[in-house]
Amino acid sequence: MKIFSLLYDKTIAWSGHRHAQYYLAGVSFAESSFFPIPPDVMLISMGLAAPKRSWRYALIATFFSVIGGVFGYLIGLYGISLIKPWIMSSSYQASYYQVVHWFEQSGVWVVILAGFTPLPYKLFTITAGAMQMAFLPFLFGSIIGRGMRFFLVSAILYFAGDRIQGHLRRYIDMLGWLTILIVVIVYFYIKMSRP
Repeated sequence: MKIFSLLYDKTIAWSGHRHAQYYLAGVSFAESSFFPIPPDVMLISMGLAAPKRSWRYALIATFFSVIGGVFGYLIGLYGISLIKPWIMSSSYQASYYQVVHWFEQSGVWVVILAGFTPLPYKLFTITAGAMQMAFLPFLFGSIIGRGMRFFLVSAILYFAGDRIQGHLRRYIDMLGWLTILIVVIVYFYIKMSRP
């Protein structure tokens, strides 16, 4: 069943849409404060559709992700009392306490690391505001972390996007089914290992 190759082709087609840059900006903003899907999905597919525009896409993703991070910071600064009960009753509770601990230990380095890694960045932006972290270090850490992440992805796409697309398209169905199999195995492993 070639479900994933069909989805791949659709995603590449959408990434070439004339409004795709606006969608990338919106997803980049939203992901830094409340949306669960990272902008990398669009950034990669747009870079594969047009590798020579990768630098522009990285700039859009970085700029709007940092602006979204500022929004997340403001949510934490002014709204933590409203959202903390939700965090405490959700699956994010342990993550929230872990992030608070990291902030207490490392400050701005946590923001840089969170901006660069696939960790849920929104958790860090909201926590930075809730802990009243100094705004300028937060802002510079966000620019550095998010910029490194998106420009690294775009550099790979700029220099090797044409070659990657050919290979990825060939193996996308196998990779898709393998990912589903891994998720199912991990799910049942976690479920069986809980007392």
